[in-house]
Order: sequence, then C-alpha cells, then structure tokens
Amino acid sequence: MTGAILVLNAGSSSLKFALFDGGAKPLAGLRGQVAGLGQAPRFEGAGIARKLPKKTSHADAVALVLDWIATRRDAPPLRAVGHRIVHGGVKYRSPTRLTKRVLAELDRLVPLAPLHQPHNLAAVRAVALRRPRLPQIGCFDTAFHATQPRLHRLFGLPRDFAATGVMRYGFHGLSYEGVVEAWREHFGRLPRRLLAYHLGNGASAAAIRDGKSVATSMGFSTLEGLMMGTRPGRLDPGVLLYLLQEKRLSPAAVSDLLYRRGGLLGVSGKSADMRVLLAARDRASKEAVALFIHRAVVEGGALVAAMGGLDAIAFTGGIGENAPAIRARIIAGLAHLNARLDARENHVGQVDLSGKLSPIQIALFRAEEESLIARHVLDFIED
Repeated sequence: MTGAILVLNAGSSSLKFALFDGGAKPLAGLRGQVAGLGQAPRFEGAGIARKLPKKTSHADAVALVLDWIATRRDAPPLRAVGHRIVHGGVKYRSPTRLTKRVLAELDRLVPLAPLHQPHNLAAVRAVALRRPRLPQIGCFDTAFHATQPRLHRLFGLPRDFAATGVMRYGFHGLSYEGVVEAWREHFGRLPRRLLAYHLGNGASAAAIRDGKSVATSMGFSTLEGLMMGTRPGRLDPGVLLYLLQEKRLSPAAVSDLLYRRGGLLGVSGKSADMRVLLAARDRASKEAVALFIHRAVVEGGALVAAMGGLDAIAFTGGIGENAPAIRARIIAGLAHLNARLDARENHVGQVDLSGKLSPIQIALFRAEEESLIARHVLDFIED
C-alpha cells in the first residue's frame, strides 16, 4: 500500500510538520512549521514564510498544513498521520491508534504536561475533523522510559499513590530513542553506559544502559530535574508549601510560576533564550547560564551513579546541538569522570566530540524525532 505519512509535532507555540514517503523516507521540500502561535503566528515551509492572523490556533495550524499539502503536486496522498504525544501514562508504552476512547484517556494526563499535552491532542482532533477516516498513530515521549526499574519510578509516598499512577515517568523519550539509533548507526556499537542530555527550552538527562533507559531527570511531570527555559527544574516541595500557605498564592498562580516564569527567564529576568543570555554581559544573565550548567552537571552525576558508571555522553536538542560553550562547560563539570572534549570538533559541531585522551566517548546528534515517528507509524500500519 502506497501513500505518504504526515508527522505532526505540536508544541506549546508551534506545529512542526514533515511528510515521508511510503518507506518512511523524508520527502524533499515537504516539511516546515507554523511558529509563533499565541504571539506572532507565521507559516514556514519550502522556502515560504508568511504571517498569519494573530488568533491562529493549533487547530487552525493543522488545517493550514493539510490545505498546503493538498496544493502540492509533489505530495502523495496521505496514508496515515503520526503524532508526538508527550504523556502516555502507565498504559501507553508503544505506538497506538488514536481513537476517541484513547484520546479521552490521554485527556486525563493533561495536568501532568499542561504545556504540551493539550496541543498534542488538539492536533489529533483537528486532523480527525478534516480527515475522519485517516489513521492517526500516537508515539509517546514517556514510552522509552518504561524500562526504568521500579525503585527509580517510586516516590516515598504511601503505596496507594503509586497504585493510582503517582510515580516517575520521564519525558523526551523519542529524542533519547533517536540518540540510541543514531549512535548505533554512526559508531556501529552502543556504549554500555550512556549519559544523554536533551537540552532545549525543555531540558532533561537520561541514564541509558545497553540502549535502555534506567533513570532520567524528569519524573511525574515535565517540571523536575534540570533547569529549563521557563521551568525551575528540581525544587524542594517545601517551597511550594510555603508559597501556598504563607504567601497565599493560588494553585493557578503556582502553576504559572512553575511552568512559565521560572528557569532561565526567571533567574535572568531577561530571556528564556540561551542565545540571548550567552551574548549578555549582565550578572543575572551570567548567573542564569551558570545555574543551567550546574544543574546539568549535578543531575548528570546522579544518573551516572544510577547506571553504575560512565562510558559515553551524548548531546541533542536545540541548546545541546547549537551551543558549544554550554557543552564545553558541562563536560568541564564532569572532568572528574575522565570526560574530555576536543575543543575544535566541539566548536564546529562534529558528531564525535571526544578528545584524543578521553576514555569517555562524547557525541553530538541532531534531533530527528519526526523521522523516528514516521518509522514507528510505518511499522504500526504494516504490522
């Protein structure tokens, strides 16, 4: 059966899209994004960049993408749509057909990933509205971390909480799965103990042993672990009690603080964009960058302990791929683990970043989540 696979990756303010042929190979010129949703929406694809109405929603963006594909003579008829879904909970650990029943169950997970899950599901419903007979397959960011040992997933709470799903899940799983595949393809053999960093507006780290997740910095929600663009990362729960009880902040105000006002933006008082902060000279911006690096080193050290040592380190994500200074400072913080960068290779962004005398292999991989989703969709519909 022939036909194209459309992959949609709906973020908090964007909708990325890419079209793949019947063999899950990318179709040249048929990818792009609707960016700036909620602020200054614009369509970017195939050399086209045009402004959109300010009220453009995620559903509007999906309709726009479907209409754009329909006008392209080089686009085959659609066979299926694959979606990145951030949270699959306990139940969804593999690619799944997105039916109304499944969507209703995924709706219950929105409070655990409020910046992403609502938009992920809105994109699915928008496609169903326009193309109700088109199969839609969900690929879950939490699925890769389902291999974590039970002890890493548990919190020190009464057992009844774990029974109702209050446990550690982990996120950015599609990105980490992509790192594992890319490492195997480039180097031929996986390291036994790999510390992987996904660094971007959302940031996390994962301990990957023999290609499988054994621990990760994110837990029950997308808030824990490394400091991020607007999220604080690991935080003493006592701070939340203080804000609620003593400062009388409402739950909605605390949620806004944790998801939208913390992290690089909150510490710097200037921006959530690492490029802006690296170019800035003021003390607050420098401190924000330093704290980002410090948290990455500390969380990375804990993950190395969780997998019993370290053989390799990988970087991916927007900051991980494009900020050599951040990579260099994180590796410097892990120097006690015998990690050494090749400064020239790091500066130009080669795949192999290891210094000649480094017993720890260090690599950089471009995030290819859309390609991975396309392969998962193909396997699902041909199974």
